[in-house]
Amino acid sequence: MREIITLVETASKPQEVEIVPLAYTETELSPVMSKATMEYHYGKLAHAYADKFNRGEGDRAFNYAGAFLHNLFFPQFRKPRQNNKPNGPIANLINQKFGSWDDFKQAFEDEAMKVQGSGWVYLARDGKIKVIHNHSVRDDILILVDWWEHAWSLDYQSEKKDYLKNIWRIFDWNVINTRWGKAYE
Repeated sequence: MREIITLVETASKPQEVEIVPLAYTETELSPVMSKATMEYHYGKLAHAYADKFNRGEGDRAFNYAGAFLHNLFFPQFRKPRQNNKPNGPIANLINQKFGSWDDFKQAFEDEAMKVQGSGWVYLARDGKIKVIHNHSVRDDILILVDWWEHAWSLDYQSEKKDYLKNIWRIFDWNVINTRWGKAYE
């Protein structure tokens, strides 16, 4: 049975993946994400998932999902803004499901802080905050936060909450609103 599932999973994946280029420089997300974090996280780790998948090394599903998630994570950012609040459809969804932007951020933080170990936290199309342990491809991601240690430890040491409080400053709500109308492949 597992062999059949593996064949189906493999058949639905492309033969090769690549990490999308950044629409900003590695220094433009500072101070939310430092150049050192970007060089390590984007420049090395994210690309390693694609490279390992393309070479057929290790767990292909894990590496494919790692590349997939990083291809959603990095393009959703822009230069930091002090009062960076959502607009458009994503703001409407947040207000409808959580009452306010501040209530959403608190609910997101509460859910994220429950994660033991590594993973991802995201707002899904159905308005629920969900967790991905390790890596997994999902087709319902609107807002995605990398909760693996490499995403925050260089800049925030043990202060994960500070990473989460600051990351909202760099979201590009135009990208998020575009996702709202897109289906993932």
